[in-house]
Amino acid sequence: MVSLAFTVSLKRPIFVAAMLASTLPLVGCYTPGERAAGGAVIGGLGGAAIGTVATGGLAAPVLAYSALGAATGAVVGAATAPVRHYY
Repeated sequence: MVSLAFTVSLKRPIFVAAMLASTLPLVGCYTPGERAAGGAVIGGLGGAAIGTVATGGLAAPVLAYSALGAATGAVVGAATAPVRHYY
């Protein structure tokens, strides 16, 4: 299998950049669709990070963890959308 693991010197800057980029979809998300999309992005990145650490960077498990994280993030994001009150 192909390893996606990076060298030790590249892990920290890539991790910091991914964490900063994962907060961007949360800016101004109010509808359930927007929240689901933002949650999917964050869940996918988190799942990929966990999959890389847990499996040593093997491609197939990382993609599986990423898909599972994206699906979970989309469901949680849509479920936690704030309710707008129109008066």
